[in-house]
Amino acid sequence: MTSGAGVLTDQSTFVGRTRELSAVRKLLGRSRLLTLTGAGGVGKTRLALRAAELLREVYQDGVEVVELATLETGDLLESEVATALGLRDVRRDPMGVLVDYLSGKRMLLVLDNCEHLSAVCARFVERLLQSAPRVQVLATSRQTLRVSGEQVLMVAPLPTPDCEHTVREVGRHDSVRLFVERAAGAVPGFRLNARNVAPVARLVRRLEGIPLAIELAAVRLRSMPLEHLARELEERFDVLAAKTPAALPRHQTMRATMEWSFRLCSAGERRLWARLGMFPSGADLETAEAVCSGDGIDRFDVLDHLSGLVDKSVLIRDGSRYRMPEPLRAYGCEQLPSAEARRLRRRYVEHYRDLVEEHRIDRMAPEQLDRYLLLQRELPNIRVALEMCLSEPALAPVELAAATAMWCFWLLAGSFAEGRYWLGRGLELVPESDRCRGMAIWADCLLSLRQGQAEITRRRLEEFVAFARRMGDELLIARGLRSSGVAAFLTGDAQRGLALMRESLALHEGRDDIDGVMFNLYVGAAYGSNEIPRQAAEFGERLLALCEERHALVFRAYAQLALGVAYWNLGDRPRAEALLTAATEFTGGINDRWCLTQCLEVLAWLAGARGEHERAAELLGAAHVMWQAVGTSPEWMSYHASWHQLCTEQARAALGRSAFATAFRQGSRLGQRRAVSYAVSGSRSRRKGGGSGAPVTTGAGGRRPPLTGTSPAG
Repeated sequence: MTSGAGVLTDQSTFVGRTRELSAVRKLLGRSRLLTLTGAGGVGKTRLALRAAELLREVYQDGVEVVELATLETGDLLESEVATALGLRDVRRDPMGVLVDYLSGKRMLLVLDNCEHLSAVCARFVERLLQSAPRVQVLATSRQTLRVSGEQVLMVAPLPTPDCEHTVREVGRHDSVRLFVERAAGAVPGFRLNARNVAPVARLVRRLEGIPLAIELAAVRLRSMPLEHLARELEERFDVLAAKTPAALPRHQTMRATMEWSFRLCSAGERRLWARLGMFPSGADLETAEAVCSGDGIDRFDVLDHLSGLVDKSVLIRDGSRYRMPEPLRAYGCEQLPSAEARRLRRRYVEHYRDLVEEHRIDRMAPEQLDRYLLLQRELPNIRVALEMCLSEPALAPVELAAATAMWCFWLLAGSFAEGRYWLGRGLELVPESDRCRGMAIWADCLLSLRQGQAEITRRRLEEFVAFARRMGDELLIARGLRSSGVAAFLTGDAQRGLALMRESLALHEGRDDIDGVMFNLYVGAAYGSNEIPRQAAEFGERLLALCEERHALVFRAYAQLALGVAYWNLGDRPRAEALLTAATEFTGGINDRWCLTQCLEVLAWLAGARGEHERAAELLGAAHVMWQAVGTSPEWMSYHASWHQLCTEQARAALGRSAFATAFRQGSRLGQRRAVSYAVSGSRSRRKGGGSGAPVTTGAGGRRPPLTGTSPAG
């Protein structure tokens, strides 16, 4: 990453900033909010990231970085922070989830690029610091946040030599070191010597030590000699200085460097630079060809133009994607003529409308995992497309359809509040009662169920089913019945839930809708596992076979979870553990925290059933942190609540309250990666040894134990 940076010449090299890093450490030692300010391109982001890296061990609960440059609207700030922290914003108030999660943690939160959301960021930080007394915030912004207690560190450009001294003396300056390292990357073998020391010193002085400007200039050595480069920059800046009587402010120096770099690009490169400014999270080659070609850019020339912009440090290649430092992206957007911008917006919206539809993850498809990961990468760009649609009333139905098509992504990503945000805005602008609106209402109900609004949602779903029946749409009816079944389970009416699930399943089977069948089988296997464990296991086996046949890897993990719970209720612990361990490994690898949380919970029950109560307490502690993170509780889930209580009570009784609390606390501090490793390693060692642990002490034979509602830690 090089946005606004300059002090890192590549992924591993950091140049200078010793004083600033020391100042960051000292200021964070006496303040809970530190804002790094300075002009664009001066290196605020890189300084913050380097400081975060060096301070990571100081904070017991770690350091988290939230990139805000890709966020176009402040309405989603809280959800974005929650997502960066790995939280599932399952309540109506994402801020409430954040406060609950962070209230007892000692953590450094880095908020990068706050300037375009400064007022929203200020309110957010103020409330966070009041509610989470051990959390500190390191922000980067071109302006201060103006929050009480804020410390401000102005990030200055890198020091430059005041005149041409010896090579040794000039080479000590960080601006020169940066230029030489970048120049060596552009022209292998470049080094500072007696012949080039004078022009190098003049050049970094002319660029006022601004890191991004130095990087843009250094790569030009590929196409022009050093003396020519220094002379051209001086001439360009002399023209600008003549127009500005006072000395050139640094933001104008940066802008002049961007204008100079822009002018030296080919016509095609300039057009592509301007058009790529629309993509906050960058684009891959296919997207650049689809959206940015035409109007002066031949599709077959896009790759050459991308390569040219990479060579000029305008673009950064990150795997298969090309992204742009934020100051260059903003400059590019300014260069788009209005007529060209309108045409580009249409192509942009059409591309992401098609991408969302073609990469739906509510399908039993072999590329399901790839689709999920693609939508994760493209989410900032998709947000821009959705916002564009909402700004033009005629495109509101396009926004609503796209937000609805992503319903399964919102669920798996835990972005319940964000999904409802986009659905809600679209529903306000699309009042006509048609299938598109009906599907959006259904998707909104699914998300609100995960936010703990089961009773309210149950009534809305009854209205939705009535609407679907009036339309005579069997698939809509089936979806509504299935979701009504989930609502019934969550409100304590298991028999009605099973009946609704079966009715929905019959409709999907009648239409040969394999995707609908799959979702119903999951509801039956998971939610029916306590009341009808044998039937639930049959549902689960059928579901697992379907997922494996279709190579639907994401859904396969949920099938393993549901089937594992069913086998637990049937008393088949080895089968349950094998399924849950496999799901734990997979979901830990793709950061599917909703499935992973439940897997750790059930693995704790299995440890307790073997008499390994200390291990059970540790796994309960690890799961507890993740239940908090997803914003819910095992006591809210009909197929978790009673077993969770029983496991907790037995472990506490076997260990004693003090030892239980110690083990629980140790598990809660493992962190996700170590928790997954710990859970999986125990299962592997037992399989290798051929043992299955102590005898069952709870009678897991399909009868649901009584629920009295004790809390996990006691």
